[in-house]
Amino acid sequence: LNYTIYQPMTILFNIQVVNNKCQNILQEKLYLNPSLYRDEYITSTEKNRFIRVNALTGKIEISYQATVKLFHYYAYSSNIPEVPVANLPVETIPYLYPSRYCQSDLLFSLAKSEFGNLNPGYSRVMMICDWIYDKVKYLSGSTNSQTSAFDTARERTGVCRDFAHLGIAFCRALNIPARFVSAYAYNLNPPDFHACFEAYLGNRWYLFDPTKLVPLTGIIRI
Repeated sequence: LNYTIYQPMTILFNIQVVNNKCQNILQEKLYLNPSLYRDEYITSTEKNRFIRVNALTGKIEISYQATVKLFHYYAYSSNIPEVPVANLPVETIPYLYPSRYCQSDLLFSLAKSEFGNLNPGYSRVMMICDWIYDKVKYLSGSTNSQTSAFDTARERTGVCRDFAHLGIAFCRALNIPARFVSAYAYNLNPPDFHACFEAYLGNRWYLFDPTKLVPLTGIIRI
């Protein structure tokens, strides 16, 4: 990644892969030119890794390479239930609330009418993904950093970020904890950054991708 800095500023990077039970980092290398001091921070829940750099005017280049071992979890979808709110782990509760980009409160009526009568569990979240895939057109450049899930549901166009936001909003409207996942899709042609989401079902987080652009086994969480 190459940037031109026109005035001194602080930059936050989120490009390093997560090290968790789904994936282990075997080796990694971060290159920063010029060689600036950086702070590193890991979030307590998702284990996302952030770098903070105070950059001066001029050019800045940052690159990152990693070798990662993935651990795929397989289960029968019919055996993966939704968890009643009363039984959810407390750390998942924040992922039920509406947010700036995932207005589950504004999409409650639509979620109930489209998915409220479906059998609860993994299959219902898959139906949410199928609905988004069928109803929303994937169109590069059709949205921007201000676009929300409500906008996407209304305009029916978006990119991977918007598909994920809408999936999260629908899940939360149905009392299913859901959270955004920044990822690197190495099975895309060409490989690229990607966005999808996780929903909490049974006793763990499951990955979903409403775009269906890449197999779930070809995604590395960052």
